[in-house]
Amino acid sequence: MFRTVALALLMMSAAIIHAADYKIDTDDAHAFVQFRIQHLGYSWLYGRFNQFEGSFSYSEKSPEKASANVTIDVTSLDSNHAERDKHLRGSDFFDVKKHPKATFVSKSYTPKDATHGVLVGTLTLKGISKDISIDVEQVGHGPDPWGGVRRGFTGKAEITLKDLGFTVDLGPASAKAEILIDVEGVRR
Repeated sequence: MFRTVALALLMMSAAIIHAADYKIDTDDAHAFVQFRIQHLGYSWLYGRFNQFEGSFSYSEKSPEKASANVTIDVTSLDSNHAERDKHLRGSDFFDVKKHPKATFVSKSYTPKDATHGVLVGTLTLKGISKDISIDVEQVGHGPDPWGGVRRGFTGKAEITLKDLGFTVDLGPASAKAEILIDVEGVRR
């Protein structure tokens, strides 16, 4: 009986060991949080947040237990146009003086196959919290040249601007924006 219990505990701890925690590698620009929105229905306007930090946990044996946590410095918004950035940071849009940070905290992950899944979590932006779904694809994983282990994902989500407190009417083609995420994590 003691051997059976000991073996069961060993097997459970082995499963826990397979779950790995990763710090998102923002130090060397191997991660990006970007957005795009249609401009009048004729083209796409792209932007990004240059400063953010976060982590994620992932286990190949139990992918449904994956989690992620990200904090974004909204003041680092960059659309490659200084005047537009000033307007976007202002009270008409992101209102960074009142809300300089945004967060995403995952609630669940549903794998579709070995490399694809849906990550659901709460996005808090402008003081408003809204659950969003991110379609996720694992790009790759393995050792790096410096003795570490890395894992990378790409993801895409769509948000309705009104749901997050954006009240400026940009026309029907611009009612929604896409969030584009690419992260490479270094195992801790």
